[in-house]
Amino acid sequence: MRALVVHAHPVAESFNRSLNRHVCETLEACGHEVRNLDLYAMDFAPVMSTAERLGYHDEGTNIAPVREHLEHLAWCTGLVFVYPTWWYAQPAILKGWLDRVLIPHVTFSMPVGNRPVQPRLQHIGCIGGVSTYGAPWLWTRWVGDPGRRIIMRGIRALVHPRAKSFWAAHYQMDSSTPESRRAFMAEVEKKLRALPLEVPSQPVRMQLD
Repeated sequence: MRALVVHAHPVAESFNRSLNRHVCETLEACGHEVRNLDLYAMDFAPVMSTAERLGYHDEGTNIAPVREHLEHLAWCTGLVFVYPTWWYAQPAILKGWLDRVLIPHVTFSMPVGNRPVQPRLQHIGCIGGVSTYGAPWLWTRWVGDPGRRIIMRGIRALVHPRAKSFWAAHYQMDSSTPESRRAFMAEVEKKLRALPLEVPSQPVRMQLD
């Protein structure tokens, strides 16, 4: 599997940064190819400009602002997100990445009449997320866990219909202990090691030229 790991946390010494390294190292140890997009380290600009929004639906020209990131998406057959859940969803820099990079005519086809959006990321056969939460599990469930839904339902609908999927969550991070963090690292590693080397895939449909 060619795994694209997208990471979003601003603090180099954070547990979340350690999680990102652990995810990449575990995937590599299992024989997968890995590319890591550290959005903060890349100084990714999450805000869509006026010009970018005006050209958002223009097939071809909407590629230019985010071509590098689309090339990574075209390369990968697995997509993994590592980030802290802030206010029940992704940090702004990661939400901005989704807003700017998952563009029409490339990652999905626009709806026509009664036909809904059509997926164009079916070369991706694995999708997952690793996240830390400040809230406890029960409260997160009551709120609806919108960040997880964005990835595991919204983006999941764009990839291969039989894609492997996984989610790993450390709740009550603000009161975590060294023991809880070690246990979570072990849980993440177990989920990653269970992924197959080969995942369901279709030919890349993304046209970047």
